[in-house]
Amino acid sequence: MIKFPFTDSGSKGTVTDYSRSSSWYQIPEITRDVDTFFVYPTDYMAMNEGDPDFAPLDNPDMLEGVKFDHFALASVYEDCTNLFIPYYRQAGMKYAGKVAGKTGDPRTAFATIPYDDITAALDYYFEHYNAGRPFIIAGHSQGSGIVTLVLMKYLREHPEYYERMIAAYPIGFAVTRDYLEANPHLKFAAGETDTGVIISWNTEGPKNVEENAPNVVLLPDAISINPLNWKLDATYAPASENLGSLVLNEKTSAYEMMDIGADAQVVPGRGVIVTNARHEPIGGAEFFGPQSYHNGDYTFFYNNIKANVAKRVAAYKALR
Repeated sequence: MIKFPFTDSGSKGTVTDYSRSSSWYQIPEITRDVDTFFVYPTDYMAMNEGDPDFAPLDNPDMLEGVKFDHFALASVYEDCTNLFIPYYRQAGMKYAGKVAGKTGDPRTAFATIPYDDITAALDYYFEHYNAGRPFIIAGHSQGSGIVTLVLMKYLREHPEYYERMIAAYPIGFAVTRDYLEANPHLKFAAGETDTGVIISWNTEGPKNVEENAPNVVLLPDAISINPLNWKLDATYAPASENLGSLVLNEKTSAYEMMDIGADAQVVPGRGVIVTNARHEPIGGAEFFGPQSYHNGDYTFFYNNIKANVAKRVAAYKALR
């Protein structure tokens, strides 16, 4: 397993100051007895010559992107948890792709400034906001890559926090068997209600699978769980099991709950779920392959994820 270049910038005072409310996209009113800490995906592309490798906190593309991430992704956790979303200095897409090309894993970029910011945010969250409540930690894409680093290092170093973790949802970034073997304190979900587990998948179309296309968020020997039937094997889940996809209605130009035929089946050899959803794949084939539905990891299965969060929260409470 690759060694990540974790730094110690926190001791040098160079991380973001999370005592400032401006360092948070959302600090919620506490109305639930469970929290979610959400790490948003890559919104900073940095594709132009001279762009910084890491986004400053006032980058307009990132600030605008987080609003959409809240609406379309993080909101699945909001029905039954208090949702915390910190800003962080994320790696630009171009830089993360370059690093991934050199090392085989974009997390070698995430394990520096982004990880330092997120762990500083977690320190402040646990010390000042959490008040001992159980929590979910979640993300998407780069955010999920950072969550996997938090699980392997930060939460291992803080067992007093880890014991209150209901579940981790690092959706849209590979969780591999190698990673789990190297971190025996972690376990992957085996069903729809187990707790203290990792829940993740990467969504692709048949063309990516048939061509075995490179995908920057997919690593060798990855594992995915099916978000429709919560199985790890190749049991097919038809679109009739999908409770609703949150997607753009081109006629109304608004995001609506729709049926786009988003079925799901795990492809164990590739470690993804494949879908035949009626939707355009994400752009950036050089990063994700010709038919990646990375943009649908949450939205295609929106209502199923929301229902699953509620089930895992209820299961955790039933054990206490």
